[in-house]
Amino acid sequence: MRALKNIWYMAAWSTEVEPGKLFHRTLLEKPVLFFRDEEGAVQATDDRCPHRFAPLHMGELVDGSVQCKYHGLRFGGDGQCVVNPHGPIPKAAKVHSYPTMERYGAVWFWPGDPALADPAKLPYFEILDPELYAVGEGYLKPHANYELESDNIMDLSHIEFLHPMFATEAVRRGKIETVLEGDAVWSKRYISDDRLPPYLAEQFGFDSDTAIDRWLDCRWQAPALIELYGGVVKMGQPRDEARVLPSIHFFTPETATSTHYFYAMCFAWADSPQAQEIATQHTDDLRIPFQTEDLPVVEAQQQMIGDADFMSLKPLLLPGDAGGGRARRILAKMIAEEESMA
Repeated sequence: MRALKNIWYMAAWSTEVEPGKLFHRTLLEKPVLFFRDEEGAVQATDDRCPHRFAPLHMGELVDGSVQCKYHGLRFGGDGQCVVNPHGPIPKAAKVHSYPTMERYGAVWFWPGDPALADPAKLPYFEILDPELYAVGEGYLKPHANYELESDNIMDLSHIEFLHPMFATEAVRRGKIETVLEGDAVWSKRYISDDRLPPYLAEQFGFDSDTAIDRWLDCRWQAPALIELYGGVVKMGQPRDEARVLPSIHFFTPETATSTHYFYAMCFAWADSPQAQEIATQHTDDLRIPFQTEDLPVVEAQQQMIGDADFMSLKPLLLPGDAGGGRARRILAKMIAEEESMA
C-alpha cells in the first residue's frame, strides 16, 4: 500500500506490550513483533523467522531475545541472531528491526529509513502530557482505510444523524472554518444557540434546557493524528470561560482496507483529583457509539469503494469536507515527495 514511511506511527498503547511477553500487530501490511528487552525498552522486528518463516510471536522471550518456536533460533532487538542451537550463526540469520520509542503512554514505530528516525519529529500533544492530563485508552480495528477514518473525524456534520447522544439539528447550522498551520489542518465547527443532549449536558455540567454555544475543533497532522477539542459555554459568554473536553483519534493503517484506531479522552489533572477515573469512564462511554454507529457505516463505505482510489470515484463534496479534503491533499503530496526521493 502507498503510505508515508519516514514518519512515526502509533503501534500500540504501552500497556499492550507487557514485560516478558511477545506482542504482534500488522502495520502498513507488515507483520511486526514487539517485546521489551531486559532493560524494559520496547524493541520491534519483523515477525517472521528467516529460516522457515514461522511467526516469531509463537515463540518466547529467553534472556531478552526472541526464540523461534520451530527450530530455536534466537533474535535480539536489533534483529541479529544471537543463538543458533544447530551450529555457527549464518550471516543471513537476521530479521529487519524498526526504530521505536515510548511517549504519551504509547509505543511508536518508524517503518522507513532508520537513519531518519528522529524522536523530535513526533509532534507535541499537550493533552497527552502525563503531567497535565489523565488519559483513557481505547482501541478499535475498523475494516476500512485509515483515511476514511480521518475523514469521519474531520467532518463532524455526521453526528446529528449518526450520534444522537452527541448532537442536535443545530450542528448543521454551525459555522465551518478550515485553517492551515504549516502541514497541520484545523477543521472547526462553531454552533450557536444550541441545547445539549442529556449525555453531553451531564458531561459538561449544564442543564439540557440551557442555551449554549459550542464548538468542535479538529486538528489533523500526518499521517493521521487528530486532536478533537469540544467546548461549551453559556450562549453569549466568552470562549475562555468554556468547559473543554479534548480527545485524540490516531489512525495507523493495518492494510489498505483495515486500520488500528487508537482513541482517548483526556481530562486535566487540575480540574479534578478523580481525573483518571473520569477520563477512563468517558473513553469507555465512547466505545459504544464508535463501535455500533461509526464502524458499520465506515466499513460499509469501504465495501462500496472496494479497491478503487477514493478520489477517482469523484465524490460529491459538501462544505464539511473542506478540512478532511485538505488533509488528504497534504498527505498525498508528502507521499509523492517521499517516493520521488527513493
